[in-house]
Amino acid sequence: MTIGRRGLLQAGAGAAAGAAGTIAAGRMFGGGTTAAAVDTATTAHPERTARSLGFHGAHQQGVLTPPQRAAAFVALDATSANRAELADLFRTITERARFLTTGGTPPDPGLTAPPRDSGVLGPTVVPDGLTVTLSVGASLFDGRYGLAAAKPARLRTMDAFPDDALRREVCDGDLLLQVCADDRDAVTHAVREIARATRGGMGVRWRQDGFVSPPRPSGTPRNLMGFKDGTSNPDTSDAALMSQLVWTKAGADEPAWVAGGSYHVVRVIRMLVEFWDRVNLHEQENMIGRRRDTGAPLTASAEHDDPHYENDPSGDVIQLDAHIRLANPRTAATAAQRMLRRAYNYDGGVDSNGTLDMGLVFVAFNQDLDRQFVTVQKRLAGEPLVDYIQPFGGGYYFALPGARDSSDWLGRGMFA
Repeated sequence: MTIGRRGLLQAGAGAAAGAAGTIAAGRMFGGGTTAAAVDTATTAHPERTARSLGFHGAHQQGVLTPPQRAAAFVALDATSANRAELADLFRTITERARFLTTGGTPPDPGLTAPPRDSGVLGPTVVPDGLTVTLSVGASLFDGRYGLAAAKPARLRTMDAFPDDALRREVCDGDLLLQVCADDRDAVTHAVREIARATRGGMGVRWRQDGFVSPPRPSGTPRNLMGFKDGTSNPDTSDAALMSQLVWTKAGADEPAWVAGGSYHVVRVIRMLVEFWDRVNLHEQENMIGRRRDTGAPLTASAEHDDPHYENDPSGDVIQLDAHIRLANPRTAATAAQRMLRRAYNYDGGVDSNGTLDMGLVFVAFNQDLDRQFVTVQKRLAGEPLVDYIQPFGGGYYFALPGARDSSDWLGRGMFA
């Protein structure tokens, strides 16, 4: 029997406001959610700390990059006084991201000046597989900076879907920094150094940290409901497929500068795990459509097997409203609706009522926001899983095209 349907959960879930508030404005260096499960023993992995993923290219890193172990999602509001100052802000973010992702020794400022680096990573900055992905939100294109004509066509304030409990103070923002690395301290260091360099140009609106666990025992990592998350992702090594599903193209109603960028969706979803943990395994698997232990579809035996819905048209094995069936019906008509997911878990401790506050930072990259994410989300409305999850924060953003060389900077085409 299902324990605690949605009507019974609202009061307890509403207490998320206390603990979830730790992602609100002004907490760039403060407590907030933590990634305690991330292995930070960098000294045991010198080959990992030296890993540099590069910075320059047609696309930003952090999109097709396999998810690193630790992440911070920092939404910001621009406080630059004018368009020229805003352009300087983008140049500064680019310069700092270029150095941090490459690594090196900060210059000596002399005896009387403050250090040029926090020293969190020691005297030499190691790249540690760091990626810094800069995206812009719809509010940046209001009347402040003369950018209205450059707004990506489908970029807007994040929609509130029927099963959401959005708190707008932890939604949206002019900018989003997605900072990911192999170790937690490298993420903290990068966020701190970018904040130091951009003080006065932008302020934190909300922040959410996350982590990815290693595959247990193998295959795709698990979310905090215990199920593998991201099994049917499109193949990032298939350039033609990425061109169809991830990278936005110029032309039609899109401005020219967006080519090589991607619509970047972030949804912070609390999982009501204390209710979920009281549901029997058979019902959990029916809601998801997969076996918890192996990740295999209920109609198959291995994680990456095709569920072959055509052999189960009435939903006798995989229910018609199972999550995987609604999210990806695997038909010719829905093939172009697939999106690239890059999700992270979060663990925020407990809320003011002592209830566990944890869940998922759902992240997806889309060529077309409406054709992909929005269409799929509407299809998921009312699924059984909504009794155990509560989306409350995040936003829609546009991940900028990459900086192609050392003379280029993120967002340059947007200002042209």
